[in-house]
Amino acid sequence: MAEYVIHTKHVEETMYVGEQLAKVAMAGDVFALDGDLGAGKTHFSKGFAKGLHVEGNVNSPTFTIIKHYEGRLPLYHIDAYRLDDGEGEEIGLFDVIQGEGVSLIEWASIIEDELPDHTIRISLTRVSDEERQLQFKGVDERFEQVLKGFGQ
Repeated sequence: MAEYVIHTKHVEETMYVGEQLAKVAMAGDVFALDGDLGAGKTHFSKGFAKGLHVEGNVNSPTFTIIKHYEGRLPLYHIDAYRLDDGEGEEIGLFDVIQGEGVSLIEWASIIEDELPDHTIRISLTRVSDEERQLQFKGVDERFEQVLKGFGQ
């Protein structure tokens, strides 16, 4: 599995990384976010939404599980934290992931076994109050295309 690591020094920089990643996102892409509480998943997601030209406030879909936003591509912001084993299929989560938009999944490790092979995994780690480490991992050609388009 290939990987790439970025360090950010403040929340705006973490959001900027998300914004830049969204600029190279294509329909069908799945981005799986993981990290402890306060690691920056939602801030990264806000930046990602900005990069897709989503209008309005983007926040964590903790209680709704899936939030749909319109932008350059449809964005499906998913929070898997409250999902039980097999519940994703019951609520149509995998129809969304396989759809025409981009899926951004917080707490993705909870449904790890159910994610497609082309999923790009992003692990956020809190280094200090402001600094974060973002580790990107992928296994296929799409991951290499994303990194190349992302300027890496």
